[in-house]
Amino acid sequence: MESFTRIEAVAVPIDIINCDTDQIIPARFLRHLPDDGGYENYLFHDLRFSKDGAAVPEFVFNQARYAGARIFVADLNWGCGSSRENAVYALVANNITCVIAPSFGDIHFSNCMKHGVLPVVLPRAVCDAMRADLHRTEGATIAVDLAAQTVVGPDGTEHSFEIGAFDKHRMLNGLDEIAMTREYDTEFDAFERKHAQAYNWL
Repeated sequence: MESFTRIEAVAVPIDIINCDTDQIIPARFLRHLPDDGGYENYLFHDLRFSKDGAAVPEFVFNQARYAGARIFVADLNWGCGSSRENAVYALVANNITCVIAPSFGDIHFSNCMKHGVLPVVLPRAVCDAMRADLHRTEGATIAVDLAAQTVVGPDGTEHSFEIGAFDKHRMLNGLDEIAMTREYDTEFDAFERKHAQAYNWL
């Protein structure tokens, strides 16, 4: 996965409390793999598109003012519901690399980390104010710096956020679960040599 260091980008306000993974990607799309393509259209599919497939102009993610966005600012309990990892695949397919929210579904939070999407927890009042700014000001951007653990909102105010040392390391270095294991290759090799010498009769 790609490393996350710092981004400054247009952000989309998602004013949905308890936005669950079925809203992020409806269950009927789960049989599709990311390599099959189409995941860019699965994100918020039943909110973004009418039954005849036409884009719903009122839905925020369809609005031209948020084109090129890479950040979501959400409300309480983003990513709750089922544990479907595909919800993160849909975010990645739309170049969303950071979600800022007052709280997250636990499994979705972990799935984001595994695929290079940084979940940032900030107080609800801060998230509410950011979303209001994003609605009010076309082209408003947010800057997220993982190394410094800061978010600079559309109004220029800087906010600090917490992240575990392990998760910060994996995100800064773009390490998926296999890559994290490979960091210990030297230790693995040393063990194998020592084991072979100690049990050369095997």
